[in-house]
Formats: sequence, structure tokens, C-alpha cells
Amino acid sequence: GSDFKDSKRSGGNRLFGTIVGGVIGMGLFFIYIQFYPEPTSHFRFMLYELLFVGIILLVLVCQLLVIPGAIQPAGVVLCIILFNTPVDAYITYPINRILDTAIGVLIGIGVNVLISRERVAKVKKFFKKKK
Repeated sequence: GSDFKDSKRSGGNRLFGTIVGGVIGMGLFFIYIQFYPEPTSHFRFMLYELLFVGIILLVLVCQLLVIPGAIQPAGVVLCIILFNTPVDAYITYPINRILDTAIGVLIGIGVNVLISRERVAKVKKFFKKKK
């Protein structure tokens, strides 16, 4: 973000969306493998139905918790879990994605705190005086 407040809001939306999409995706994928333990392309239609249910759920959750900015990242994570994650990684992938996002958000906010616009302006002003 452009400042600390914006970074905190954007990072929070991204992290919360990743958590919501990951949890819903794990639950829906678990339902899918109960019906089709060894998924093939013949049975993928059920994933579209589960995606429909998942999108409704994640929109409702994000709206109820008043975090509409989390809908987009939640939808991305949900789609990745349902359509791109192997059966043996449907739990580990979302957990790793949530951890990666949390680390990235913390680093991003940290960088924004350490290198704020005010600090950069002070450094520029300092070096202009030296000339």
C-alpha cells in the first residue's frame, strides 16, 4: 500500500481472504473426494457445483464480517484448491498458502513502517541540503 494504513487494510484483506478461501476449499474438496476418491476428468462436473456453493459461502462470510475486500483473494484460493490442487495436497496447499501470505503481509507492513513516505522525504531533504 501507499502508506501504513493502506498496507494494513490490503494485507488484512489478502490474509483473511486466503484463510476463508482455504478453509472453504478444504471442506468442499473433502466432500468431493468422498464421492470420487480417485478423481478423473469424467467427474469434474461436481467441482463446478462445489465452486458455485463455495463462492456463495465466501461472499456471505466476507459480507457478514464486513470485509468485502477479501472476496477476490478468497475466490482465487478456492478455485486453485478445487481445480489445480492434487488430491494428496488439498490440506497442505491451503495451509502453506495461508502461512506464505501471512509472512508476506508482515514483511510488507514492516517494510512500509521502516521505509515510510515521511522517512523517505526526510532522507531526500537531508541529501538535498548536503549538495
